[in-house]
Amino acid sequence: MKIVDIRATTVTVPLEAPLRHSNGAHWGRFVRTVVEVEADNGLIGLGELGGGGQSAEDAITGLKPYLVGHDPARTEALRWMIANPTASLYNNRTQLLAAIEFACLDLQGRALGVPVHELLGGKVRDRVPFASYLFFRHPNEDGAGEIRTAEQLVAHARELVDQHGFSVHKLKGGVFPPDYERDCFRALAEEFPGHRVRFDPNGAYGVEEAIRFARGIEDLDNDYLEDPTWGLNGMRRVRANTRIPLATNTVVVNFEQLAANVLNPAVDVILLDTTFWGGIRACVKAAGVCETFQLGVAVHSSGELGIQLATMLQLGAVVPNLSFAADAHYHHLRDDIIAGGKLPYADGAIAVPDGPGLGVELDRDKLAEYAALYGELGNYPYD
Repeated sequence: MKIVDIRATTVTVPLEAPLRHSNGAHWGRFVRTVVEVEADNGLIGLGELGGGGQSAEDAITGLKPYLVGHDPARTEALRWMIANPTASLYNNRTQLLAAIEFACLDLQGRALGVPVHELLGGKVRDRVPFASYLFFRHPNEDGAGEIRTAEQLVAHARELVDQHGFSVHKLKGGVFPPDYERDCFRALAEEFPGHRVRFDPNGAYGVEEAIRFARGIEDLDNDYLEDPTWGLNGMRRVRANTRIPLATNTVVVNFEQLAANVLNPAVDVILLDTTFWGGIRACVKAAGVCETFQLGVAVHSSGELGIQLATMLQLGAVVPNLSFAADAHYHHLRDDIIAGGKLPYADGAIAVPDGPGLGVELDRDKLAEYAALYGELGNYPYD
């Protein structure tokens, strides 16, 4: 195969309510750029990127003259063509590489008639478990959906448990003062005895505050405490002062940082993100390093639609040392741009797609609908 065209379409898909985090909010919608890579045999591979509230169309289409004629099976070469270290100093292209890699793996699977997990060594699980990713939320345009109090948080979690079967719960913090968020988190844990919990304030706490917070939740059934403070050294100081394992998706997101963490541990659980690490294959490689050095592994969410969710499922299918339930924003979405609508949860897990490639297809009508909505609403500030 040879690449003959690359197309990008930015969409905005509504959320149930605006999701708050330590830097601001997702303002009631996700802005994502859908990537289509067409080969000379007529097949089209799908990719996706975004998460910061802005379009990446120009960046993706700018790669077209560079990549036309490239064999999509040569994914290792893509790493150096798009995101070689020196070039990336001037323009971080890691997520661009990831979106193109998704599409190229999708093309390979479609051409061979096999799912991506077969290209990556074969699946070791048929379903990937997920946590109920919980946020403090502003009310939506109808005045509903607010989560500000412990009572509202617990009620929302109960709805998700009843609807999707989650038995692991993650709360995104960094919005209110730490003591208030600790009380909300404890109320969540106490509502679901026997369930596991995890907390993530997005690095908003100082080291001493993070240590104090950790000591205030050590008696709970914690999977881990995610990014309580910023930086490897800050995480190292917190880790030395708590019994809770620490996790990150911010300060170990490439192989140099992973090596530094192996040499001088600051983090116990590495959260692999198929966009942040530059593709599914990079995450599989990183999981192998983590297996070697006995670090925990989980799958991180950067705010996905169905295409990226499929990449997370293909990754989760093949990683033998997946120690924890994955994260996903997916249940906060009102709709999706893949054929058949949103992929369903059952008993807190989503089945791994077994169709060719990533195993999902575009719903062209939905793509057009949410591209038009993006044209109307435009970008939003993540920070």
